[in-house]
Amino acid sequence: MKNRAYFIKGLLAVLPLSIAVIPWGILAGSYALQVGMTKIEAQAMSALVFAGSAQLVATGMIQAGAGLGSILATVFFISARHFLYSISFRERVSKLPFRWRFGLGFLLTDELFALCNHQHGKAFKRSYALGVGLGFYVVWNIASFIGIILGSTLPNMDEYGLEFAVAATFIAIVVPMILSLSQLVCVLIAASLSTLLTALKVDGALIIASFTAMLCAYIFESLGKRRETKQ
Repeated sequence: MKNRAYFIKGLLAVLPLSIAVIPWGILAGSYALQVGMTKIEAQAMSALVFAGSAQLVATGMIQAGAGLGSILATVFFISARHFLYSISFRERVSKLPFRWRFGLGFLLTDELFALCNHQHGKAFKRSYALGVGLGFYVVWNIASFIGIILGSTLPNMDEYGLEFAVAATFIAIVVPMILSLSQLVCVLIAASLSTLLTALKVDGALIIASFTAMLCAYIFESLGKRRETKQ
């Protein structure tokens, strides 16, 4: 199969996730206008930052008057999972030319990781990964542009419940990746604990829930391996 065919296959593979994230992109674009950004600044944020949750949190902090250091630190922790994604992909892309490593690194999102993480060795096709990443990037920016246009005419776009799109997207990404009991434990603990801590208005609820879930899953898997060794 030629590179163009793999590229088109990647575009088609990410299409359902791209459609699901459109409301999220609309919200990100409109919200940026509400906090005082210009249309160009709002679009530039989607084009350069390219991270839905980080964009909305950063936009909210700008509106609250937070300092640059606080915004950068918060965005860093929110986006820290991408560092783990890059480590996972390193072996697959390390031999590619710099332009490919740079491009795929910039386009590496939850969606790209979910669709390409199972590909190893010769099964990994850079053109397919490019199609996935670039397709999602284009849709995200188009959705943001629509949000910017609507934000100029329809106030309070954040009251329409568009933020549910990100939850639906992550559910669609995470559920198919649950392949073991330890992964199920991790997901259930993370979901339950993050909901509880958020309801209790605990600062850093998502970070606490994530690390706790990973630790519990690690312990659960380690105990399982010990039992198998004893048997």
